[in-house]
Amino acid sequence: MRIGVLAQRTGVSRRLLRYYEEQGLLRPVRLANGYREYGEADVEAVRHIRILLAAGLPTTVIARVLHCVHEEGERLVPSACPGMISNLRRERGRIAESISRLEASQQAIDAMLTAALHPERGHATRSN
Repeated sequence: MRIGVLAQRTGVSRRLLRYYEEQGLLRPVRLANGYREYGEADVEAVRHIRILLAAGLPTTVIARVLHCVHEEGERLVPSACPGMISNLRRERGRIAESISRLEASQQAIDAMLTAALHPERGHATRSN
């Protein structure tokens, strides 16, 4: 199938499909005329890529683990592949750090909002 059909079947734009190819996530066959030719496995791969992206994994990690996942019903399940657990643990740690930074930012904004909405509390606190 051509890229337009793949885009239609997956709901992913042609531009994004080309990006996935640039990142090594998709490897379509190139025909003599230069057109990309995709197969049914690419439809499944795009579904898996979308799920892994939604989980917060960057494309560099997805490229390393994409071949290690398969679907069971509505779930994406990892297979026992070398590096899968270490990649997932590393990304989980990165996401946990991001959450901590965002929570600290949220607390700082909450404090500024409280000070802005209740300036009398800020004066009382500063003079004590």
